[in-house]
Amino acid sequence: MKKIGFIGLGIMGKPMCRNLLKAGFPLTVWSRTRRDVDLLAADGAVAADSPKAVARNSEIVITMVPNSPQVREVVLGPGGVIEGAQPGSLLVDMSSIAPLASKEIASQLALRDIRMLDAPVSGGEPKAVEGTLSVMVGGAQADFDECLPVLKAMASSVVRVGEIGAGNVTKLANQIIVALNIAAVSEALTLATKAGVDPDLVYQAIRGGLAGSTVLDAKAPMMLAGDVKPGFKVNLHAKDLYNVLETSHELNVSLPLTAQVMEIVQALKAEGFGDSDHSAIIRYYENLAKVQVRR
Repeated sequence: MKKIGFIGLGIMGKPMCRNLLKAGFPLTVWSRTRRDVDLLAADGAVAADSPKAVARNSEIVITMVPNSPQVREVVLGPGGVIEGAQPGSLLVDMSSIAPLASKEIASQLALRDIRMLDAPVSGGEPKAVEGTLSVMVGGAQADFDECLPVLKAMASSVVRVGEIGAGNVTKLANQIIVALNIAAVSEALTLATKAGVDPDLVYQAIRGGLAGSTVLDAKAPMMLAGDVKPGFKVNLHAKDLYNVLETSHELNVSLPLTAQVMEIVQALKAEGFGDSDHSAIIRYYENLAKVQVRR
C-alpha cells in the first residue's frame, strides 16, 4: 500500500485518518495541536514534527485545513510540503478553499514535479466517522485513478468532476444548496411553531415527500432538540459562502439567495454562534418570530 501523509487533525481530519488506518494504509500525521497528533499516534500513525517531515515520509500527502491561507502555509510555506515531497509525489487537498487558490498552489507544485488533486468533501463529522463522505475531485484522470483506493477508504462517493479547481467549484455548489436548505427548513419549522402546529409532526409529515432531503433529516432533529453541537460550524460555512460569493463576483454571476443566507450567517456569528453547528441558522428565525422551535 502507498504511504500516506495527513496534515490537519481537526473535527474531520481525525476520523478520516482513523479510517485510513483501518484500511491498512501506513500513515504519517501532523497538526498544530500536539494532542491531536498524539491521539492518532496512539491509534497507529507515525507522528511528524512538520508538514515537510510528513511529505518526506509519504507518497501521497492529504491536507485537511480550514481555508486557502492555511493550505498555502502548510504546502508552500517554510517547512511545508513542497520542501519535503519527492518529485512525482501527489498532494491531495481535501480542504474546502477557493478554486483559484487550488490552481495557484497546483502551479507552484508543478514547478517541483509534484502533482495535485483538489478533493473537498461533504458529509460533516458523522459521515467522516462512518467513512461515507462524498468527495468531489479536480485534477488529472491518471492522478485520480492512482488515489481512488485511498479516497474510497474515507468515502462512499468519489467523483472526478474535471481538472484542478473543479473539485472546489463543485464544493461551492454543494455549500450553496446546503445553506439554502437549512434556511428553508428553519423558515418552515418556525412558521409551523408560530401557527401552533407541532414542528416535530410537521417534520415527520413532510420528510417522505418532495420536501424531504438529506439536509432535512440531518438538521431538523437537531433543531427540534435545541442541539447546536457542531458537526459543521457556522464559521466554516461562512468561510465557504465567502468563497462562493468571491468566485461568483469573479465570474459575474449573481447569487442573491446565497448573499442573503450569508448575511444570516454573519448575524449568527455576531450573536456568538460561530462555533455552533450551522443548523443554528434556526436561532436567527426564532429571534425574528419570537418563538422557540422545540419538540
